[in-house]
Amino acid sequence: FYLTPPQVNSILKANEYSFKVPEFDGKNISSVLGFDSNQLPANAPIEDRRSAATCLQTRGMLLGVFDGHAGCACAQAVSERLFYYIAVSLLPHETLLEIENAVESGRALLPILQWHKHPNDYFSKEASKLYFSSLRTYWQELIDLNSGETTDVKEALINAFKRLDNDISLEAQVGDPNSFLNYLVLRVAFSGATACVAHVDGVDLHIANTGDSRAMLGVQEEDGSWSAVNLSYDHNAQNEREVKRVKTEHPKSEEKSLVKQDRLLGLLMPFRAFGDVKFKWSIELQKRVIESGPDQLNANEYTKFIPPNYHTPPYLTAEPEVIHHKLRPQDKFLVLATDGLWETMHRQDVARIVGEYLTGVHHQQPIAVGGYKVTLGQMHGLLAERRARISSVFEDQNAATHLIRHAVGNNEFGTVDHERLSKMLSLPEELARMYRDDITIIVVQFNSHVIGACQNEE
Repeated sequence: FYLTPPQVNSILKANEYSFKVPEFDGKNISSVLGFDSNQLPANAPIEDRRSAATCLQTRGMLLGVFDGHAGCACAQAVSERLFYYIAVSLLPHETLLEIENAVESGRALLPILQWHKHPNDYFSKEASKLYFSSLRTYWQELIDLNSGETTDVKEALINAFKRLDNDISLEAQVGDPNSFLNYLVLRVAFSGATACVAHVDGVDLHIANTGDSRAMLGVQEEDGSWSAVNLSYDHNAQNEREVKRVKTEHPKSEEKSLVKQDRLLGLLMPFRAFGDVKFKWSIELQKRVIESGPDQLNANEYTKFIPPNYHTPPYLTAEPEVIHHKLRPQDKFLVLATDGLWETMHRQDVARIVGEYLTGVHHQQPIAVGGYKVTLGQMHGLLAERRARISSVFEDQNAATHLIRHAVGNNEFGTVDHERLSKMLSLPEELARMYRDDITIIVVQFNSHVIGACQNEE
């Protein structure tokens, strides 16, 4: 089944979104120029989610990618709720009091976030009251705990992640008299999601990561070439520190059963995640909740089984690892992406492709054919393709789309092969998942002038 270039483009561009930070009086005071984001599903429905919002009561911008497993319910809930928890954690005491007094007296609330959303980014209206009530309980506790100190961003991020995960767990235990909501909170808790979130404020960039999505900085070197700086670590079996952490949290007798076939208890790829209460609750609690839950829950195979060698829960945490980076003028962009991208592309290639796309300058590498025997005809083809690629860079108005085009369509020479792209995008739903994962990407472009000016002030 062969797709024409316009058909390929319409599939690639279906979920793209761009936001440019407005300039104030001709002076752009944000260190962020704007961002591009996009998603390409492999699962039906897609299990990845994305979010972006400007914090209105504090400074800064929040951006995040969320990768769901065992369904999309948990990724959906986290993508709607986490930024509110982070924003509330960052608010000064007076603002929290103002918000609480407004709710108390029925006045209009101060808006906390300005969302930047694609029309496909769904919000569940049915659960908004429940979500609001959990969030309000959180800020009331923050008011009571008032220490008078200004909140540290790293601490705020860690508290927000842990608190939201705790609320997801509590809501599922308490249940809801409304049967639709009751089923929803259980689906959210029993499915899971990883999260990789950036908070950008001036030259301060914080990345909070739980699981195996990644954050990467694109840096332009003095000679104009591009390099990649990792700003997160995957929480999985490939990360020795993470394996060690899990092992120190459980008795020596469980050492052999904790990580099997590179999975937590032989089942779960990420070692940190939201939801996934199968790896957090005691067996008694799981049984009690499932028995009293709706029938649809019993029909779900995933909820029935107890993980093997399940002796000392919790085995899983949503606590993020937070990395702080002070932005420099040579830091040109940030890529946040779910593992669907990193499984297909090396970070160095990601840095080069996005860097060249944003600057429109191609550093022509000598064509590398890496040990392949290449005929003159093939070499002619490669050169023609290179020429076409330079003109084709302008067919994408969105850096994330440009990256997805490469992730899905690259051939062994690192160039986009239209035939391969067409084949990969025309795979039927049940086959697509065997070849690739959902891909979600946000590319944030930084304003080097503002960053340079902030540095000079410091």
